[in-house]
Amino acid sequence: MTQAQAFAFAILIGLMVGFIWGRLRYDLIAVLALLAAVFTGIVPHQAAFSGFGDDIVIIVASALVVSAAIERSGVIEAFLHRVAPSSTSVQGQVVILVAAVSVLSVFIKNIGALAMMIPVAFQMARRSNASPSSFLMPMAFGSLLGGLTTLVGTSPNIVVSRMREELTGRPFNMFDFTPVGIGLAAAGVVFLSFGYRLLPGEREAVPTMEKALNIKDYMTEARITATSSVIGKSISNLSTLLDEEVLVTGLIRNEVERLMPLPDVVLRQGDIVLLEGDPQALERGIRRARLELEGHDRPTEAKGVDEEIAGIEVVIGPKSVLIGQTAKRLALYERFNINLLAVSRSNKRFTERLRDIVLRPGDVLVLKGDLVLLPTKLMELGLLPLAGREIRLGNPRKGLVPVLVLAGAMVLTAFGLLPVATAFFTAAVLTVLLGSLSLREAYEAVDWPILIMLGALIPVSESIRTTGGADIIAGGLAQLSSTLPVYGALAMIMVVAMAATPFLNNAATVLVVAPIAVTLAQRLGYNPDAFLMAVAVGAACDFLTPVGHQCNTLVLGPGGYRFGDYWRLGLPLSFIVVVLGVPLIQLFWPPV
Repeated sequence: MTQAQAFAFAILIGLMVGFIWGRLRYDLIAVLALLAAVFTGIVPHQAAFSGFGDDIVIIVASALVVSAAIERSGVIEAFLHRVAPSSTSVQGQVVILVAAVSVLSVFIKNIGALAMMIPVAFQMARRSNASPSSFLMPMAFGSLLGGLTTLVGTSPNIVVSRMREELTGRPFNMFDFTPVGIGLAAAGVVFLSFGYRLLPGEREAVPTMEKALNIKDYMTEARITATSSVIGKSISNLSTLLDEEVLVTGLIRNEVERLMPLPDVVLRQGDIVLLEGDPQALERGIRRARLELEGHDRPTEAKGVDEEIAGIEVVIGPKSVLIGQTAKRLALYERFNINLLAVSRSNKRFTERLRDIVLRPGDVLVLKGDLVLLPTKLMELGLLPLAGREIRLGNPRKGLVPVLVLAGAMVLTAFGLLPVATAFFTAAVLTVLLGSLSLREAYEAVDWPILIMLGALIPVSESIRTTGGADIIAGGLAQLSSTLPVYGALAMIMVVAMAATPFLNNAATVLVVAPIAVTLAQRLGYNPDAFLMAVAVGAACDFLTPVGHQCNTLVLGPGGYRFGDYWRLGLPLSFIVVVLGVPLIQLFWPPV
């Protein structure tokens, strides 16, 4: 073993120890590994930062932006509202949720697909009087399996494609992963539709700041427009489109006439309905019924800088100038350029219009304005901002636009008209230009620690190959697999990737294991593509820990899970993936 190889192995071991130790964040560990590789000379100084310009970084960032735009468009929620409006069977709900998140993960990043479905899962859990713990982990595992089916569904596929191009000269295309991925996803949905019973049925979510705020009784106003889906229909029809948590508390006709919101009252264009509920539930209901939130379109002082406009929750302080005033009397918009979107008062149901509510100390308001100027305005008005959750009320999205943009990007890449990085970067920019996502939201959607980790580890993983370290490991694995049939060698690589993922992160696992897999395949005289597919499947399928993949981490708190809960459901699913995945790879990517 040469000195360079010894350094490479020492850095790799240190990387794994750092991830297992968990005291430092994974992006910082990756940066330290890069510095170690540079100062030991196994990564040249001129190549130290080459990873940050790699196509992987661009594709992952762009996929996250497009996923966020689709998540906030409301298209998926509207579809599910029609597909499963009244399902109360826990097993039926598990099937619907797992299948939905698996299908979504085919087209968008699996973490984005899961994030947009978690609120739906909580709604279904309330409907069936079940614990969200029965739904969330199966959904997370379904998102991992669905992400296997396309290039952009999960980070390991993107990294494997890039490694294949570097090592063999040809990247994987958008749908090269589909035959294997669909088979595994289908088997996973079937298993999870029964296997969810292995999970504890009554777990409570870890308390969050949002739950601590517990402000659910906001009152807001929405107008019936020419494009609303409830024109000529009754209030009872509107109620079916709204969330269960949203109530219709009043109806204003011709701007001044007050009507009782009786179920059989027919709605007309121009009517204003008073709605009460949680901000997120209000936003979903207004979007679903295609209503227009009163006041959302009044211009503020942002001078066209759309990303600086946002909603914020504030509480009226004891010395606020708003006390005893109404928004109309104080001319809140005209004098301060702030739009009042909603009001909440403990144990109070409002029937008057927003502009006519006499405000009191302790009232909680949702205001919309220029984020740069809001702090000064809030101090002037004696308002105290609340932290803890994002408020998107009054920020309507163009539903089908991000879906069409994503479809266009996938078509262009599928037919080879544009490289994946170019197509998805263009899609991300278009979602911002077309108003599906503000620039501020686009930056917030990007998982910067993941990008830093990828950019830092790409040169480190290359050093393991260029120093010959991959040859040494592959030689050892070749000896172990010399007496095994080809499916045994594939299974071994898949299990190695599965075992490394909880410690290295799934994308990092591919960067480390893929060169070893290719070298092993070449030593054994097999087609490297089959072994790269095995690495992709193994790295994407971490079902045993909450830390190997972001999807698993995302449901840990909301589901109230413990570390050992992942083994209950994840171990049999991992076995299914290996047993079914190896023959599928052999069928569609023959190693010999």
